Amino acid sequence: MLALAVQTGLRVSELTSLDCDDVTRDAVAQRLAIHVQAAAEACPALLDKRVHPHVLRHSCAMSLLQAGVDTTVIALWLGHAGVRSTDAYAHADMTIKEKALSLTAPVTARPGRDQPADKVLAFLDRL
Repeated sequence: MLALAVQTGLRVSELTSLDCDDVTRDAVAQRLAIHVQAAAEACPALLDKRVHPHVLRHSCAMSLLQAGVDTTVIALWLGHAGVRSTDAYAHADMTIKEKALSLTAPVTARPGRDQPADKVLAFLDRL
């Protein structure tokens, strides 16, 4: 059930509207809580996080985005009315930003350190 939610990006309402008698909002939340508790053993920081069933949609979107799927396709996949909702995922993913940065031309200037004037250093020493 959780794999279905993560891999398809189903909303809880879509997941619970399936023709399965044992799938309810409470059942989804309960199964998620069990897995969050197990994951928290390896990553205690999860205990401080509010992990709810909608997080599975975010996980689906991020997985698709990191796999290189275009945001317009992700918006269609998740049933978003427009791509603006989906763009938030691109802003949240640092690896996408790093990849974009790596595609830019390298800076040719030699990195250096700004050396303040002697008067400034003397002033700071007197503080």
